[in-house]
Formats: sequence, structure tokens, C-alpha cells
Amino acid sequence: MRLHNILAVTGSLVLSFSFSAAAQKATVKVDLSDGQGKSVGTAELSPAAQGVTIRLNLMNLTPGEHAIHVHTVAKCEGPAFTTAGPHLNPDTKHHGLQNPEGPHAGDMPNFTVSADGTAKSTVVAPGVTMGDDSHSVFTNGGTALVIHAKADDMKSDPAGNSGDRIACGVIVKK
Repeated sequence: MRLHNILAVTGSLVLSFSFSAAAQKATVKVDLSDGQGKSVGTAELSPAAQGVTIRLNLMNLTPGEHAIHVHTVAKCEGPAFTTAGPHLNPDTKHHGLQNPEGPHAGDMPNFTVSADGTAKSTVVAPGVTMGDDSHSVFTNGGTALVIHAKADDMKSDPAGNSGDRIACGVIVKK
């Protein structure tokens, strides 16, 4: 949807300003839970110049580096979260931000959980959008944000040796 405002100046000069409603999208909050259904915090998604910015506010996780990915299905049934499907990969590439034949759209950098089990981090998912295209976190009715037990090695298929899925949250338009 586009909105147009037209302003006439001195009878012959017409200026048109166009505002895209898509560019005005608000942030989306994602509630993340562990395999037993207990909250581990939230993620706030917002459009970025390249991709989607994800602001994490997490708790009750194992300290250390963890992988985080966008998965294809908006379903987070514990304990293993296999219902979230594989990584979002509309271009059928290989896994990993460092893979010359990749990455999946849902791949992004790792984040670190502090010794007290919390993380307040911001990561950018460069391969996804908040639009209406096949790379959108809203494609096919939504996707899932999944946190893995270990760090992503950024190159191995299918998930960068990142281990079990330990937390999940559904990403849908509100």
C-alpha cells in the first residue's frame, strides 16, 4: 500500500511525496521459551538497512556462545522444537555465513550468554526481511526464532554443528 500526498505550487509545478507503508513497519516482539515451556526472554525484531535487527533480552540460558537462526515453520513444540523445521532457505543455498555456497537466509552471527545466564545482545540477520517476499520472517504465515545449545561454526551443513535446539519463539505479524 502506498500513500501519496500531492502539493501544487505556483500553478505549474507539482511535487509528489510518496510514503511506503512497508517501510513504516513496527517492531515485532517474540517470546522465547525453553523445551519445558519456561520463558527464557524476548527478542525484538525490526527492519535494518540490510536484513532484520534482532535485540535479545534473555535469561536462564547456559553461559557461552550460542547459535541463533530463523527456521521455516511458526511452530515451537518442545522439548526438541523439531516442529520449527529447517533454517529459512528460499534460495536453497548451503549453511553458513562463511560458506562460499551459502548462506541460508535464516543464518546469522552467534551471540554470547554471560556467566549469570543472561544475554542482552543485538544481532543482524542479513538474509531475511520483514516484507512480503520469500525471505520474509512472515513468509507462509510466519517462522520461528531458534536458539541452539552451541555456537555455529558458520560453514557446516545443515546447522553449523550448533547442537540441540534449546529455545524457540514464533515470529508472526501482530
